[in-house]
This record gives sequence, structure tokens and C-alpha cells, in this order.
Amino acid sequence: MTDGIIRGFFENEKIEYYAALDYKNVREINPRIRERHSLDAKSVIIFLVPYYAGKTENLSKYSAARDYHLYIKDVTARLISILRDLYPDNNFVGFGDHSPIDERSAALAAGLGILGDNGLLINEKYGTYVFLADVISDLAPEKLGVKEPKELERCEGCGACRTACPTGILAGKSSECLSAITQKKGDLSDEEVSLMKKYNTVWGCDACQDFCPHNINPKTTPIDFFLECRIEHLTGDILNSMSDEEFSKRAFAWRGRKTVARNLEFFENN
Repeated sequence: MTDGIIRGFFENEKIEYYAALDYKNVREINPRIRERHSLDAKSVIIFLVPYYAGKTENLSKYSAARDYHLYIKDVTARLISILRDLYPDNNFVGFGDHSPIDERSAALAAGLGILGDNGLLINEKYGTYVFLADVISDLAPEKLGVKEPKELERCEGCGACRTACPTGILAGKSSECLSAITQKKGDLSDEEVSLMKKYNTVWGCDACQDFCPHNINPKTTPIDFFLECRIEHLTGDILNSMSDEEFSKRAFAWRGRKTVARNLEFFENN
């Protein structure tokens, strides 16, 4: 019965790729998070959230829509509400990014994709344009119809992502990626600014994804959240017109308005 209810939930949410795993078959990387929730973890539901909704001009594609953490918080809350109705004596906690487990390895073990040379999960339909989310519970694994973990499968290793990488971090030539550079606070070096200008980015970097053969003709997400309120080209005028509340709902807000404004100045002052 539980399998059918969970399947119906994800169908309604337009989420196609999900699976349940025994907690002992996932890699826990931050037990303090689990302990903070007083959770005796026994099972995990891991799922993919596709987000591709078109190209962007000076922002990483993941940041064109509102902050994906808002969506993950809502969708996990809706799933947990259903699970609590079914199992009122059990505890359920939702996560996205800041999870006790290595979400990528869990999704790979669940067979939801393969591992790319750029370190990203590659899904058969949505390529690398997916977020990972999970619900961890003290529910007995057998009640969720858990899958046996699969052997890790890697991509072909064609080298496209390594060749396209602006800083060479994927080829071991640097210790920092361009996305991290755009998110630094404080002053940037002339070399860092030059890289941002060369690749026309004020936030993030998609180079390794853009050249991945698994991302040719990427499928558009069916989830409305990522199709709405999009910014494909960020300008100073757009940034300045945002209220603090509006700004806080963008994926590029977490480093503060000053960081984004600084990056825009590199382009708009010239």
C-alpha cells in the first residue's frame, strides 16, 4: 500500500525518479545533523528534482528560478505529511543539500543515474540538471519497499567536461572552480575577474554541463516552480529593484547582495 501512495505522490508532483533505500546502505557524512533531529534513521527516500527550463545569459541555469531550497522544503513537507498520516508513530525529516547523508552516492546506489567526470550525477532523461533531495525516517525499510544498492556506474569519460572547465580544476590544474570564484566575498584578483568576464558570468558556472554529451537537447522540467519567476539575464537595475524579501528568495542570495552587486559592476562599469 505504501508503495502505491508514494508513487501517486511523486506522479502528482511530476517527479519521475525516486527510490527508497535502507539507511545502512547509504553513506552518512554528517551524523550531527541526524542527531540534532533525534532521528534513529532506518530508511531513506531519495529523489531527483529536474530544473532545466532554458538557457541563461549571465547566471548559472540553476539560479534562474527562485531558490530551489524553497521548493525542496515544500515538496518534502508534503511527502512527510502523507507519511505521518500513514505512520503517526514514526519520525520523518526532509533534506536538500544539507543532509546527514551523501545524497549523490545515495541516488547513484538507488540507480537514479551515473557518475560524471565532473562529479555530478547524470540522469538518463534530465542529464546533470537535477537537484537531489531526501526524506529520512525511523520507519522500517521493508515498509517502503527499499531497493538493493546498485554498483557505481560511471560515464564514458569522454573528457568534454574537463576540457571545458574554465579553471582546470577537473583536470587537477586548479583548486577552485569558476562558480566558487563568483561566490567569494571581498575583493577578487584581476585573474578571477578576467575569468568571469571571459565566461560572461555574474553567478555560477555551467561550462562542464554545457559541453557534456548527456546534456545535448536537455529535457525541460515539468515542475512549474522552475518555469516561473525566472531571471535569465541579471542586471544592476533588476537587482536594485528587488526588495530584501524578493532577493532572499533567489538562489544567488546566500552570499549577500553586496557580492552579487560587486560582480555586476565588473560588467556594467565597462
